[in-house]
Amino acid sequence: MLLKELRKEVCWGNFLLPEKGLVAWTSGNVSARDKKTGYVVVKPSGVSYEDLTPAKLLVVDLNSKVIEGKLKPSVDTLTHLYIYRHRPDVNSVVHTHSPYATSFAVIGKPIPVCMTGQADEFGMPVPIAPFARIGTEAIGKLVVKYIGKSIAILLKNHGVFTIGKNVRGAVKAAVMLEEIAKTYHLALMKGKPIKIPDSEVEKLYRRYQEKYGQEYP
Repeated sequence: MLLKELRKEVCWGNFLLPEKGLVAWTSGNVSARDKKTGYVVVKPSGVSYEDLTPAKLLVVDLNSKVIEGKLKPSVDTLTHLYIYRHRPDVNSVVHTHSPYATSFAVIGKPIPVCMTGQADEFGMPVPIAPFARIGTEAIGKLVVKYIGKSIAILLKNHGVFTIGKNVRGAVKAAVMLEEIAKTYHLALMKGKPIKIPDSEVEKLYRRYQEKYGQEYP
């Protein structure tokens, strides 16, 4: 079986999506790129998370050719592959329809930096990209065009994409985005959220990225 360890990592990342309340039924997916071969491990289309195993994941090349796997790949595969081809720094992509974050995608609004947690994790507002149909490279093109230096982006009327240097980082971004979106939603119900000045956001982000936590491979 090709990329056995990466398959396990991607399977673990996919399991986290329903566990953290980021997806419903079979929606959403996690993928990862192998740095050595350039191959990408993707989730099969329409397979329930509880039925997912490393062996059921597919290995594809960057041109969407199936290298190993018997099931149909996710309908979002072309989106993931476009991102990988145009962002060599990205080795994992996550797609969700998490409720609070997606609610801002539905109204076409980015999420400004109003809390230190967002400054720490993202260092900037969460941007939003225009609407595009699924199943083609169109969404991938929008992600690459509009995400900038962010690790998360909202897709109008659709949902969320996050990126990372590995599965852990990309999934963490999706989890933290939903928590931030929930807090911002609750704040809007109480009044007008107060934005953190850009200069403070930069300081908070740098401190968190350079000094917080432990080193992970």
